Amino acid sequence: MKHKRNTIQRQLILSAVKELNIHATAEQVVKHLAKSYPTIGRATVYRNLNSLAESGDLIRVGSLCGSTHYDHNCHEHYHFVCDKCRQVFDVAKSVSDIREMFRNTEGFDITDCNISFSGICWKCKSQQA
Repeated sequence: MKHKRNTIQRQLILSAVKELNIHATAEQVVKHLAKSYPTIGRATVYRNLNSLAESGDLIRVGSLCGSTHYDHNCHEHYHFVCDKCRQVFDVAKSVSDIREMFRNTEGFDITDCNISFSGICWKCKSQQA
């Protein structure tokens, strides 16, 4: 893995994802940073988010609800996307059980796993009652 310089922009973008604490999209990060740093460029945000994901400082959750989301919670876990409010939640379960299942039954060595579930979150469910 190539060492990336720890620039001010990189630090600001990582901090923004942590501050937002919502599995942020690049556009959400841009809007958040624009409040305090109006000159930061959209391309800079996209480039640094990808770089932070490649270095392991963020997890690229994948395309959920049509956009790539980034997670600062870098331990292995699943995600749940609410069909109604579109919010992304962490599901605190180990991924190792799936890796072990594939290794034992199929002979695969899984190096990466990105699983998400969808349905209605508890907030939206309580509003329906």
